[in-house]
Amino acid sequence: MTSPKHAELADARDRALEVRALYEVLEQRLNGRVWSDHELMLGFTNDVGYIGRLLLAREGTWQIEGDATAELEHKLSDSLWWIFVLADRLGIDMTAAYNETMDKIQAGLAGAVNG
Repeated sequence: MTSPKHAELADARDRALEVRALYEVLEQRLNGRVWSDHELMLGFTNDVGYIGRLLLAREGTWQIEGDATAELEHKLSDSLWWIFVLADRLGIDMTAAYNETMDKIQAGLAGAVNG
């Protein structure tokens, strides 16, 4: 089996953290503090829940205004942003964690497929 290609997520993470820094300026101005980890997680779960409704809209079983596919692109991107922000807050290197996780999953699947 060939060595798996490893993803480099640093550029996406850096951009996510640049955007987060702008949000923190607004939070300080409006609330006198930045959001807690718990508040960040609530924002993330709200977006994930909305993705579920957008999938229903794309299938025609939930009505929304606008383009469900465009909204899905936006909310999936938002979700990736939340993951980078939360990982940074928690001190997790997402490139390392992602590649380690994919290596384990891929090796297990390759063993099941080839075994």
